[in-house]
Amino acid sequence: MSTPKTKIAILDDHPLIIEGLKLLFSASSTYEVSASFKSAEELFAYENMNHIDVLLLDVFLTHDNGIDVCLKVKKLHPKLIVLGMSSQSERSIVMQMIKNGASGYLLKSAGLEEFVYCISHALNGSVVFSKEVQKIIDKVQLSDLKSIPRLTRREKEILKLLIEGKSTQQISDELFLSYLTTQTHRRNLLYKFQVKNVAELVSFALKNGLL
Repeated sequence: MSTPKTKIAILDDHPLIIEGLKLLFSASSTYEVSASFKSAEELFAYENMNHIDVLLLDVFLTHDNGIDVCLKVKKLHPKLIVLGMSSQSERSIVMQMIKNGASGYLLKSAGLEEFVYCISHALNGSVVFSKEVQKIIDKVQLSDLKSIPRLTRREKEILKLLIEGKSTQQISDELFLSYLTTQTHRRNLLYKFQVKNVAELVSFALKNGLL
């Protein structure tokens, strides 16, 4: 008995991209394109989304913002794996997609091998990037080396929860720390990053892809 193929949906307002991806995956014995959409409206009207495993989402749609679409999709279908696609890869855009629930970001020029690699790892819980995007994510500039402090494991945990919008009390409860201890870590994070408040801290962390 053969294993069912992983079902992929595509949202892209360029028919050539959709046809190209369909052709790309036609060579795969593991994946198949089950649905395609030219607008977010078409996507949200689709009644069989629960049968889709992966959504390949164009980040720069003509009439929709792919970053906002990603957030809405993840709210409606939390288990669906969303991978952003684009012909360009600005670091800030990539990080906004990840923040909104995407499991990765690929360039449309990636080959079948890269798509398959990224999809398979995303399905296993990893955050994935095609090779060219990974280079941008990994690129450390001299200004970054000067301004990004080293964090302890506990500080990284607290920073992650702050980015998620958790309060000091919620972080204390989640990490089983006293309120005072959490407050001290939080104050130390502000000092390390040389920022005035949590909003500036979160903005800096997201801009520099720290998590």
